[in-house]
Amino acid sequence: MSHLMNTYGRLPVAFSHGEGSWLFDLSGKRYLDALSGIAVSTLGHNHPRLVRAIAEQASRVIHTSNLYGIPLQEALSDRLAELSAMDEVFFCNSGCEANEAAIKLARLYGYKRGIAEPVIIVMEHSFHGRTLATLSATGNKKVQIGFEPLVGGFLRVPFDDLAAVERSLEGRADVVGILLEPVQGEGGIHVAQQAYLKALRTLCDERELLLMFDEVQCGVGRTGKWFGHQNADIKPDVMSLAKGLGSGVPIGACLAAGRAAGVFQPGNHGSTFGGNPLACAAALTTLSVIDEEGLLENAERIGRIICSGLSKALEGVPGVLDIRSAGLMIGIELDRPCGALVAQALEAGYLINVTADKVVRLLPSLNFSEGEATALVDGLVPLIKGFLAAQ
Repeated sequence: MSHLMNTYGRLPVAFSHGEGSWLFDLSGKRYLDALSGIAVSTLGHNHPRLVRAIAEQASRVIHTSNLYGIPLQEALSDRLAELSAMDEVFFCNSGCEANEAAIKLARLYGYKRGIAEPVIIVMEHSFHGRTLATLSATGNKKVQIGFEPLVGGFLRVPFDDLAAVERSLEGRADVVGILLEPVQGEGGIHVAQQAYLKALRTLCDERELLLMFDEVQCGVGRTGKWFGHQNADIKPDVMSLAKGLGSGVPIGACLAAGRAAGVFQPGNHGSTFGGNPLACAAALTTLSVIDEEGLLENAERIGRIICSGLSKALEGVPGVLDIRSAGLMIGIELDRPCGALVAQALEAGYLINVTADKVVRLLPSLNFSEGEATALVDGLVPLIKGFLAAQ
């Protein structure tokens, strides 16, 4: 009997190894991985350059702590700053930690401006993590139940609705920032309009607010750009990263620019493990492979192939409400809860996910091939049709 806490509804499978976009269970059955560890395994499984970089770094030094200089951390911060045009980087271990850093930074920004109880505008249907602060910022009552009292200081508005943001600011001098995902992942693959993001940038500039993008899921090439907000040709004041940054080795980052740069000073924030040599070696290799293997372009191209194939095959099928995508973030919204599809797909040899109860979510690795994209569409379409017909 396992002594693990009962915090996951695990599927009845365990994997022994992987190769590219495929995973193999303990009996040798293979599965096409269209989830990539929930947008984590950027380079798929067993990428030779990543494996070699991790092994070589592990043979040198894994961890020293941030009490000392870490050259790989400095190199990674330089590379992220180059790709994002941001000014500063703080390293941590996960997406919720990166968002915690962003929230703390915004509060300290407000404190330094004389705001005693700073407020951050957040979005409905968002997901920012499961620590108390990030859970409080999250727009999902289901995951908040039982953990009250939640952390205050958040003002929630509808996603992709500029007028709602403007109304929420009326008569308020305590708002310090706006936190949102350019593409809501857990919320069901909802893609913010570019005009909306640009208008938020203008609004924040006019009011000296911090525009904060949670790119934990949509960052690091997943949308076909290095960062999701770059599709709108703007830059935030704060950006959080994690998931795909280390291709499976835990690492998160909080980036700051403009008025957010210089807010944190020694003693304001920290992390024991954050940005250790092993994690930074994995992240630097991930970024290098994305660049050298043309994976940004591949993410955009393969995402179009999958989305187009699904749209054509499911057009007019009763029960299919919408198909949304941004690169290799793809959501198929049905008119009913469809969690049963996850087990059905597993049985057929496909790893998928259902989020927001009714949205089939696909997050393949950035090096997913055209043949694998076709196989995924050919496998999922009859499963979805069969599920809808049986209900």
